[in-house]
Amino acid sequence: MVGDEVDRQGWAVLPKLLPWDECDALAGLYGDSPAFRSHVVMARHGFGKGEYRYFSYPLPDLVQALRTELYPRLAPIANAWHERMGVDVRFPATHAVFLERCHAAGQSRPTPLLLEYGPGDYNCLHQDLYGDHVFPLQAAVLLSQPHDAFEGGEFVLTEQRPRMQSRATVVPLTKGDAVVFAVNTRPHRGTRGDYRVKLRHGVSEVRSGRRHTLGIIFHDAA
Repeated sequence: MVGDEVDRQGWAVLPKLLPWDECDALAGLYGDSPAFRSHVVMARHGFGKGEYRYFSYPLPDLVQALRTELYPRLAPIANAWHERMGVDVRFPATHAVFLERCHAAGQSRPTPLLLEYGPGDYNCLHQDLYGDHVFPLQAAVLLSQPHDAFEGGEFVLTEQRPRMQSRATVVPLTKGDAVVFAVNTRPHRGTRGDYRVKLRHGVSEVRSGRRHTLGIIFHDAA
């Protein structure tokens, strides 16, 4: 079960979430286009090397469908996490209602994005926090096939537990797979009950080729 895996390790793989032709179609959108609201070159901001573009509204049909259909499967996990961590906020059953909450608070800019990496590019460890309203899980879909389209470029998660050194995990993905993972913190059950674990994510250096990823973030940005 995805919920059990996410509870145990902070992430879970959804294998073959997208067929290859849909991966290619999404990757083919990358470039100057009205489909995107902004273009970020990572090196200019100290984020790493590579670049990404945030989609504008209305989102492409496939991106909208993924965001809408994944959210209700993850909302029960998010609510259970908040209960275990003693956080009062709860999440509604549908993504549309959650977005109304975000937009009412001034978080109205869409956050799904396409990322592109070439040789020597990487993404520093980070968290995708865009305002006060944060959905605690997000997803990334690999749109390129490792060892075919690119070498290197592994998806990396680090976990920081209280009074312990960070632990790194390389998540194995192939083209069309998605990884669902914690945006910021998650509960971890210890011998004395639950405590909070902080996660960050990034991408290791691409040694050759070109790597594309779709990022699905469920809260919008201020």
